[in-house]
Amino acid sequence: MSAGELITETLAYDGLRRAQCKQACIAEPIDGVDEGRRREEHTDGRKVTAYVPTARPEAIVFAGDGQLVESWAAALESSGEAALLPTMIVGAHRVDDETLRLQEYSPGESTAEFSFDPQRFSAHESFFVDDVRRWTRSRFDVELPAERSAVFGVSAGAELALAMGLRHPDVYGTVLCASPGAGYRPPAELPGPLPRAYLVAGTREPFFRANAIRWAEALRDAGADVLFSERAGAHGGAFWRTEFPLMVAWAFGRRASR
Repeated sequence: MSAGELITETLAYDGLRRAQCKQACIAEPIDGVDEGRRREEHTDGRKVTAYVPTARPEAIVFAGDGQLVESWAAALESSGEAALLPTMIVGAHRVDDETLRLQEYSPGESTAEFSFDPQRFSAHESFFVDDVRRWTRSRFDVELPAERSAVFGVSAGAELALAMGLRHPDVYGTVLCASPGAGYRPPAELPGPLPRAYLVAGTREPFFRANAIRWAEALRDAGADVLFSERAGAHGGAFWRTEFPLMVAWAFGRRASR
């Protein structure tokens, strides 16, 4: 695979303002998060990184944790999968504060240990689904149907991928999910239509492996097309990177041999 181009730009993003508009009230402070840092991270825009292959994209993968797009692109380019469709990757960058990241990425139910924030999640969802795709369309003239569009994530980003795929199956036809956290769990009933799903977990990350299995079983029981893969490794291990090209191949297929 030939080397593509990495492009990073900052999009307008005010998660606080969006949350306020949805609540019609002033957002409440979050325990343990400095107010100045909270406002800075949510009102000064949000970076988005795109990997653009040398050939016209025939498939696209959207993701959170956009700081990692370069490593995912390198995984595609070094995989030896020359038959992969030209695949664009678009990643919205995460915030530095892990609490805010989880609240943006997961529609989980609050517990005594952790409080999720539905308004903050909804604000980020609008940015991810609407603004990022609008930028992709206007900046690169790329807009592909759901069957050529996937949403990908690792750890908390995998929770984001699952949430976006289930809530927007008309946009993302496939969920690519590595080592999901447990903040977002399968609901009692999964609404249809369901996206296809490829989940992977490591043998040395029992907590995340259990979460991945839980989702794989729930989606399969609901009639979704599911592939579950288990690899040697711990959380954040090299298997995330090496699995990504396999995920892309499963999601979009390969070019027909000539």
